[in-house]
Amino acid sequence: MMSSISNVDQVLAEMRRLTSAAQSGPVQTEKAAAGEADFSTLLKQSIDQVNETQQAASKLSNAFSTGDPNVDVTEVMIALQKAGVAFQAMTEVRNRLVSAYQDIMSMPV
Repeated sequence: MMSSISNVDQVLAEMRRLTSAAQSGPVQTEKAAAGEADFSTLLKQSIDQVNETQQAASKLSNAFSTGDPNVDVTEVMIALQKAGVAFQAMTEVRNRLVSAYQDIMSMPV
C-alpha cells in the first residue's frame, strides 16, 4: 500500500513539474539543442510533405488536362492516389492527436 502512495506522489510531482514548465513558456530541450528533431518539427515536415505531394499531383492533373503529351494518365492516377492516401494518413494522425488531447484534458487532477 505504501508503494502505491509513493507512486502517486511521484506522478503528481511530475505533473506539477510539467505544468509549471508548460506555463513558463517554450524551453529548449537537450534533444533539440543536440540537433535531434522534436515532435513539432517532425509534424511540420510531415504536413509539408503531404502538401508537396498534393501540389505535385495537382500539377500533373492540370498538365494532363491541358493535353501535355509527356504526361500519362497512369502517372496522374498514381500521383492522385498517393496524395489521397497521404492526406488520409495525416487526417488520421490529427484525429488521434485531438483524441489524446481530449483524454488528457478530461483527466481529473
